[in-house]
Formats: sequence, C-alpha cells, structure tokens
Amino acid sequence: MKPKDIIAGKTSLTSLWIFGYGSLVWKPDFKYKSSKVGYIHGYKRRFWHGDNFHRGNDDLPGRVVTLIEDDDATTWGVAFEVTGSQVEESLKYLNVREAVCGGYVTKLVDFIPEDDHSNQTQQALLYIATPDNPLFLGPASPEVIGHQIATRQGKTGHNLEYLLRLAEFMRRSCPHVDDPHLFSIEAAALALVPYLLGAQ
Repeated sequence: MKPKDIIAGKTSLTSLWIFGYGSLVWKPDFKYKSSKVGYIHGYKRRFWHGDNFHRGNDDLPGRVVTLIEDDDATTWGVAFEVTGSQVEESLKYLNVREAVCGGYVTKLVDFIPEDDHSNQTQQALLYIATPDNPLFLGPASPEVIGHQIATRQGKTGHNLEYLLRLAEFMRRSCPHVDDPHLFSIEAAALALVPYLLGAQ
C-alpha cells in the first residue's frame, strides 16, 4: 500500500488512520470515527516549514511544523480513524489543506497509541514537508522563529494561535513529554507580545 495510491483512490479502503502532529491535533476539520493520542518513532517535530497561505503570505511567510527524520526521536500527536465514506472525504479535504495549500507530501508510518501497553503499531498516513519543498525554511534559533511566528498571519488566522494551541495540546494530552523545541519557541514568541501590543 503506497501513500500516493491511497490519495489517488487507487487503493480501496474501508478504514484508515491519519496521524496529526501540527494543527490537526486541535483542528482536524474532518469527520472521523475515533481518535487516539500516541507517537511515532524516527521523526522529530520542527518549526522549519514556511506557510504562505494558512498562517502567512508570500511576503511574510509563517512558520509551521514538519517532521525531520531522526532515528532517536519520537513525535507525539493524534491519530484519527476514518471509516467508510469518511476515508474519501477526509483525503479530499486534506489534499487541499495540506498538499495543495501547505506543500506537504504523504508517508505511511507506524503509530503507537499511548494507551496500548503491548506496543503494537498501527499504520497511519501523515503529511510531511521535506527540505526540497520551496516553502521549506530550515532551522533557526528559537528567538528568530518566535519573532516570525509572533508577527505573521494568514487566511486561517494568526501564526501565534497555531503555536499556542500546539503547546496547549502537548501540556494537556502529553504532560509527561518534554518538547524543548516547541516550548522554547513558545517562550520566545510570548516574550514579544507586550512589545507588539505596545507598537499598535
């Protein structure tokens, strides 16, 4: 089973899991049967991808997360189970939201639910942006990324909302997980808010 065949509808599926690690964890915007908090191995979440639609524009792109391969890393998020007609509906929606507007491609990964102590994995589809994507911005310091996020907005809303909601999800649903990259950027962005409000 190949991700491109799933997206193109060449694979007949009655059930599919979709793994979210960015805005999908708090705003899936598609119907699903069930959801589970859990993680995937071999990837780290980074604010290295540019966004010129949802959370920024061509002149001032925002910063959103993608996944970078790292054998020692895990990324926590939410897997959504879609069944029946939900499969086609969710893929059509996500193809526009993530692929057309976001510049993401698809991969299949092994998802491990937090509440499954047998460590059994479930294959899940995810959307990921790679360094060869023209929107890919790459690494920067928490201060630089935080400043970009604090001063950007797009058609879906302010980039700061994206950052704060992701941090809120991690604290609420994965309180035992430390995410220095996410929380250091959150702190850097929030430190700028009083100055930005004073400048208005």
